[in-house]
Amino acid sequence: MIFEYTVSDQAHKKTAGSLDVSSKKEAIRILKEKGYFIVTLKEKINLSDIYYKYFPQTKLKLPFSRLVDFTRQLGIMVNAGLSLVDALSIMIRQTKDPSQKQLIGAILDKIKGGESFSDALEDYPDTFQNFYIALVKAGESSGKLDDVLLRLAENLERAREFRGKITNALLYPMTVVGAIFVVGFIMATFVLPKLLDLYKTFKVDLPISTKILIAVSNFSSQFWPLIILAVVLFIMYVRIMLTNKKTREKIDRFLLKLPVFGDVVQKSVLVETTRTLAILLHSGVPLLEGLEIATKTTGNLVYQKSLKSIQERVERGASLGDALSEENVFPEIFVQMTGVGEKTGKLDDTLLRLSKYFQMESELAIKAATTLIEPLILVFLGVGVGFLVISVLTPIYSLTGSFGAAQ
Repeated sequence: MIFEYTVSDQAHKKTAGSLDVSSKKEAIRILKEKGYFIVTLKEKINLSDIYYKYFPQTKLKLPFSRLVDFTRQLGIMVNAGLSLVDALSIMIRQTKDPSQKQLIGAILDKIKGGESFSDALEDYPDTFQNFYIALVKAGESSGKLDDVLLRLAENLERAREFRGKITNALLYPMTVVGAIFVVGFIMATFVLPKLLDLYKTFKVDLPISTKILIAVSNFSSQFWPLIILAVVLFIMYVRIMLTNKKTREKIDRFLLKLPVFGDVVQKSVLVETTRTLAILLHSGVPLLEGLEIATKTTGNLVYQKSLKSIQERVERGASLGDALSEENVFPEIFVQMTGVGEKTGKLDDTLLRLSKYFQMESELAIKAATTLIEPLILVFLGVGVGFLVISVLTPIYSLTGSFGAAQ
């Protein structure tokens, strides 16, 4: 937040300027510490401030990439000897993003008001997940907040890198498929009707493929606004259905059973789960609490249900390895390695090794999936182009044949 001020010093000399701080209270404190008498002090309003005023739900939230940078910068500054208050104040002055500035400022105000860092983070669950807050609590209780923040930043950076690999691998095929549908819709709606109208003037029996193309083209050209509306409504319906747990679980179970792609989904979930548990246990979080946090942070509902069941078994006295063996969604290597880690007292190290192993496996699965997708796209594109060429050119050959026969 930027505050414009007019102040007077002890010699009654007036000075104007501006301060970039988290709140009006902070601006007053800074000016008084400098020995000024405040004449006027008002917040400078810009377009982003107006937007956040009317859309407060988007105000105090960071995207994952910015959260990674925030954690890394804060960890470095605290590790260098700065207090949490000083580190957050520096970050407020450095950041240009208004939403990030607002969020850090709100956290800083809560800390100055007597709350702990972890308690302040709990008010923003959309940005700081349970495992993040649990690690910060562990760091505060052990007096090693700087080490925890640096370890957390490293974990988040690995997660960002892993997500980036998945996104980049799927970006090309998704872009190509999307472009095919868009170009096909434009052709059928605006280009083909003008071309196919020529065939109506000639009395020639059209092949079935051309008749299908004419029917599709006529429907698309007449009702294209309704088609676009139907697509938008379908997307909205799918998003609403995904909020239903039963529907989500069925979809997640179906995705796991897909050939090749199911392997990608499974390995991705296992990477996140093992990495989360490893860093929680390494930071001193108890196993039961770690399992509860891992359950809540798992996106796949099939694994979420299994982890909840495992947590209940461990709570009743079973070992983690035995509890895992009761579930059929975890690979054998995961069950065996976890059992070995428990017996040797190095469960956190074992889970971290498993996380690296599953990440390598998932990257291989992604390569296999993209290798499979590319020829499928080419086949799909070839069939579509072939159908279009046959439908358009076959009547032309029929017309030239009839003209030759007439001569």
